[in-house]
This record gives sequence, C-alpha cells and structure tokens, in this order.
Amino acid sequence: MTKFESSIKQVAAPQAAVYAKLSDLNHLKALKDRLPEDKVKGLSFDADTLSVEMAPVGKITLQIVEREPEKCIKFGTVTSPLPFNLWIQIVPVTEQECKIKLTIGIELNPFIKNMVQGPLQDGLEKMVSMLAMIPYA
Repeated sequence: MTKFESSIKQVAAPQAAVYAKLSDLNHLKALKDRLPEDKVKGLSFDADTLSVEMAPVGKITLQIVEREPEKCIKFGTVTSPLPFNLWIQIVPVTEQECKIKLTIGIELNPFIKNMVQGPLQDGLEKMVSMLAMIPYA
C-alpha cells in the first residue's frame, strides 16, 4: 500500500471542537458553497457518508469506518475508480489550538502511481488547507 501524507496544518480551535465538527459529515453543509463547481459536482452527504463527482476522476463515495474520539477519523471508499483509505489526524497543541494532517493509503501499481502521485498530493494539500480554515467555534 502506498501512503500519501499532507503537510501538517495549524488550526485555531480546540482539538475537541475540530473532531466534533469533522466526525459528523452533516457539518459540511457550510463548505458546500465554497467548493469550485467546475471541479466538484453532485456533493451529497449524511452523518457518515460523503459522495462527490470530481472531474476527471468520476464519482467517489467515502464512508466513515472508524472514529477514535478527538484523535482520528478514518474513511474508506464505497465507490471510487481506485479504492483507498483516508485518515484525518488531529493532535492538540494547546487548549485552544491543534494540528491536523491527512493521509491516504491506496494500492497502486508503479505505472499508475507515477500518473496520480502529483494530483493526489495536490488534492491532499488543498483538502488540509480547507479543513484548517473552517470556523470550528
């Protein structure tokens, strides 16, 4: 399994608040209007599942498969051209700040890895930056 990791981003919110918001996908309603419609279409979600159509990848459906309170949220793919796992890790810095990092684990052959490595890393960086900017209060 190949792992891709985002950079670590500082979040100006307590670890518990970040975990509470990200572990219930219904809280993503506030982000829906911020996503570029030319890249992301058909976004739908409930508390545990997120579906989105992304150009040129197609439809991806993620489901929360494990919650480790205040520390980690693990997702698995239900629908995806390439099955993968996604982890959101949350680590406290102070009582009012924490850090987050995203990790994707995916089975890739060497040819496909060379093709998707750049876009996948770029996508992770955009996601972690977006998650760091969410108002968690």
